[in-house]
Amino acid sequence: MTQKVALITGSSRGIGKATALRLAQSGYDIVINYARSKKGALETAEQIEALGRKVLVVKANVGDVVKIKDMFAQIEQEFGRLDIFVNNAASGVQRPIMELEESHWDWTLNINSKALLFCAQEAAKLMEKNGGGKIVSISSLGSIRYLKNYTVVGVSKAALEALTRYLAVELAPKNIVVNAVSGGAVDTEALKHFPNREELLQEARDNTPAGRMVEIDDMVNCIMFLLSEDSSMIRGQTIIVDGGISLLV
Repeated sequence: MTQKVALITGSSRGIGKATALRLAQSGYDIVINYARSKKGALETAEQIEALGRKVLVVKANVGDVVKIKDMFAQIEQEFGRLDIFVNNAASGVQRPIMELEESHWDWTLNINSKALLFCAQEAAKLMEKNGGGKIVSISSLGSIRYLKNYTVVGVSKAALEALTRYLAVELAPKNIVVNAVSGGAVDTEALKHFPNREELLQEARDNTPAGRMVEIDDMVNCIMFLLSEDSSMIRGQTIIVDGGISLLV
């Protein structure tokens, strides 16, 4: 088996789905991961198969280490290798600080931060068998600036970015390149869960220096660059794709 394989977590919709399709178009066999949206995952799988690529669909809550290990066991059994891991799955409770509970913290940090560590461990074991690989995680501006109701998600994304730096150094000897992409407001399915969604979208429309909002393809273009050989000397970085809005004070 020499066909390269890519895992994209949370790839039943949004940025994850678009990334999976782009990688399939580039010749990768794909592992689709989902937690709830089985219909979306199967629809994505059909589109990938229509491109002539193999696809494995795995249901797994990546906040659970047991489920992570089972997912990677399935990948090894099906393909025997892994070349790319896009850490895209995300969740989170959006409430003011004084309304946050321990369960909100645990749920959000597990899926958005802990998952990267334990998925990266398993991914690295498969990647090093074939001479290396690439890991890209998806972050957001809430990691570096205040966003309303975003406390626990922002903290989880800040942890993800810090972990990206540590992974980049410690996995470098295995020829594994690790980076992250942080996006401005993108009008995806996930944004519908934001209580202040319209406010965020309007700010992005009105204030983005580039003159328009960030779109899914803008994010995918950056992800694909970081997954290419052209970016091999970029390590442990979080590339911000926001049209310049985070530069405004």
